[in-house]
Amino acid sequence: MARSATIHRETAETHIDLSLELDGSGRSEIDTGIGFLDHMLTALARHALFDLHLRAEGDLHVDDHHTTEDVGIVLGQALAQALGDKRGVTRFGHAVVPMDEALVEAAIDLSGRGFLAWSVPIERAKIGTMDTELFEEFFRALAANGLFTLHVTRRAGHNAHHLAEASFKSVARALRQAVSPDPRAAEAIPSTKGVL
Repeated sequence: MARSATIHRETAETHIDLSLELDGSGRSEIDTGIGFLDHMLTALARHALFDLHLRAEGDLHVDDHHTTEDVGIVLGQALAQALGDKRGVTRFGHAVVPMDEALVEAAIDLSGRGFLAWSVPIERAKIGTMDTELFEEFFRALAANGLFTLHVTRRAGHNAHHLAEASFKSVARALRQAVSPDPRAAEAIPSTKGVL
């Protein structure tokens, strides 16, 4: 059974169309109007092995905030929809990704409860045109709408580009592990409560 989702979101600030296939090969077509965000989402899809098609039009004449946050919302909603009741998934995921001097760790629990613990201080205010404070906003929206617990922690590093890219890649790798079928769990829901 395909684990996929297609979502359309339209507000006064953004118009977003997204399709997601969890059991993909890492292919992506992404256009948010924010070059660095496109680069990061391409890396996320590649390392999570998700097929992701995303087109977003937002009020970039104001700033990048609404578009970035709404993309996180829609991607999170797609993840939750594609996972369904999470029957047979691994549930937990963990990855530590180095990028030159930077080292970032991500840990995920598909708990049914959206929560972000973000500990990746980035000293530079912008990468390209994108405000670096928006990475936290993106991941908060992703976790809240994907209904999972996400911890992202800087272990080392100072280069803003490296820290951002290691963050997205570590989250991607942790997601890839968490959403993967657990061959020993068969059709079980991985919780003593019987629901996630």
